[in-house]
Amino acid sequence: MVRTLLQGCHVWGMTSLDNLLYVLRDKTSQQVSVYDTTSYRLQRHLHVPRLDAMIDMVSCAHNYCLYISGNHCIHRVALPGAAVNRWQVNEKLNNLSVTDAHSVLVTCSQSRQVKEFTTFGRLLREIKLAQDVMSPNHAIQLSSGQFLVCHGDDDDPVHRVCLVGADGQVVKAYGGPPGSGNRQVNTPVHMAVDSNGVVYVADLGNRRVFLLSPELTYVRDVASREQLKWDPMRLFLDTDKGRLYVAENEWKDGENGQATVVDV
Repeated sequence: MVRTLLQGCHVWGMTSLDNLLYVLRDKTSQQVSVYDTTSYRLQRHLHVPRLDAMIDMVSCAHNYCLYISGNHCIHRVALPGAAVNRWQVNEKLNNLSVTDAHSVLVTCSQSRQVKEFTTFGRLLREIKLAQDVMSPNHAIQLSSGQFLVCHGDDDDPVHRVCLVGADGQVVKAYGGPPGSGNRQVNTPVHMAVDSNGVVYVADLGNRRVFLLSPELTYVRDVASREQLKWDPMRLFLDTDKGRLYVAENEWKDGENGQATVVDV
């Protein structure tokens, strides 16, 4: 079942902790909107000082905080009081993820790197991605220690979801030249992975969300072009409740955004 919720301005990230859903919105007065996950009633807004160019948001239950990527910075928002620390990354950032070891992975598109930081911003390592991994959008570390990386932007010849080793080299991949045909993807911008290693992919150019098996073979569409109103930009998988949240944004006719919820 697919439901549409939380319509408003652009949405750049969604995550949950303790039955509260945090939504990152592209509006100063509603930077982080907090809803309950049962009725989706608004509880409050969190303000993050000096946050601009919002990109992505993830949560860490272990450290009980949010991480938000902005303009060359990561903002750490401690909960429930929302005290904020920030650290510079000094380059253009893309999306975020949290590892099983509670560190933060930051995908850097221009330098083609994945950078790993501690919860307060100490750099642990940098993984330089292979030459053919152009414009990386999102990286997630698996329990094996390998990484899932989705990559490809408008002018890139290859758009893929890749399994990448700790050395940054591609082990296997789904995709190739961008398109909508068999084994093709067009600008994969964000991912989520369940406990079985199944991968959810936001396929921006084809306006859909689809499933890949742990072996990176196509399984099925989860949300099709007909079911999504706008462009899928971010994903959040709530495994406890069996819900996939899709952040959709409109570009041509305004600055509208919404969350679509898919029961999985």
